[in-house]
Amino acid sequence: MEIYLKFFLIGLAIALPVGAITVEMTKQGLKNGFLHGWAVGLGGMTIDFALIVLMVLGFASILSLPFIQIPLWIIGAGFLAYLGYDSIKNADKDITPADEKTKKSFWSTYRNGLLVAVSPGNLVFWVSVFGAVLSESYTSANKGSFAIAAIGVLSGILIHDIGLLSIVSVTRKVMSRKMIRGVSVFAGILLIGFSIYFVYEFILALWQYIS
Repeated sequence: MEIYLKFFLIGLAIALPVGAITVEMTKQGLKNGFLHGWAVGLGGMTIDFALIVLMVLGFASILSLPFIQIPLWIIGAGFLAYLGYDSIKNADKDITPADEKTKKSFWSTYRNGLLVAVSPGNLVFWVSVFGAVLSESYTSANKGSFAIAAIGVLSGILIHDIGLLSIVSVTRKVMSRKMIRGVSVFAGILLIGFSIYFVYEFILALWQYIS
C-alpha cells in the first residue's frame, strides 16, 4: 500500500502540469464531450502501459540509448505539429452541442491520444522513474513491487483525467460555439508550440554528437 500510494501521488503530480495530452484532451472534451476527451487520455495511457511492458521485458536500457531517444524528438515534433495544424484548420468543425450526440469516431480521438503520447519526455519519465524500481523488484523478495508502482502511477493519471474531464463537461454546457472554436485554435497554437520545443531539444541533443 505504501508503494501504491507513493506512485499514485507521482502519477497525479506528473499529470497536473499542462502538457500536450492535457491540451488535446481538453479540446476534444469541449468539442465532443467527456467520452472523446477520455479517449485521448486512454490513448496516452496505452503508450504508458506499452512502455511498462517493454521495461518488464528488459528494454529499459535500449530505450535510454541516445540514438533511440534523439530521433523521437523530431518524430514527436512532427506528430504534435500535425495535430496543432489540424486543430486550427478544423476549429469550427466537429463541434457537437452538449445536448446532441456526437458523430465523431471514438477511435479517431483515441488515435490522437496515441500520437501525442509518443514523445521523448514520456519515454524518459518511464525509464528514469521506474529504472530503480525495476531493478529492486527483481532482486527483492517482493516481486510485485514494480507492478504495484506501475498501477499506482496509472491510477493517478486516470484520476486526474476523470477529474479534468468532469470539469470540462460542466464547462462545455455553458460555452458557445464561438468560445469552443477559440479554445480549439488556442489548443492548436499550444500543440505547435510544444512541437517547436521538441525540435529545439532535437537540435540540442544532436549538436552534442556533431560538434
